[in-house]
Amino acid sequence: MQEIMQFISRHPILCIAWIALLGAVLYTTFRGIASNVKVISRGEATRLINKEDAVVVDLRQREDFRKGHIAGAVNLLPNEIKANNVGELEKHKATPIIVVDGSGMQAQEPANALTKAGFEKVFVLKEGIAGWSSENLPLVRGK
Repeated sequence: MQEIMQFISRHPILCIAWIALLGAVLYTTFRGIASNVKVISRGEATRLINKEDAVVVDLRQREDFRKGHIAGAVNLLPNEIKANNVGELEKHKATPIIVVDGSGMQAQEPANALTKAGFEKVFVLKEGIAGWSSENLPLVRGK
């Protein structure tokens, strides 16, 4: 115990950084567990699309969307979702919604906004389109 106290007194910045990182990990973990939005694998996404007619919402910019997207995906920008301007998606409130972005890192906040807007089953695709294409799953061009 005395050695720990000596270490803390000699390296206060390192100890503060460690505590901050631990807090960030705990916060992120518990936030993910408590969220209504679940992160799903590509296999689960494929099952939802094929068996439950899930709607894919692609958050990427229009140019990126045109270069390649999941078949049947709806292109909505995150600011459109925040403004509750979801257009044709409004009629799919009871249908599973899979939110997709480029890497899976920015999809959580728009997915939470959809949940707050009354969508019942909202999911985020793990690793986004990058993960989807890394497994050579099909992408549609154009539109």
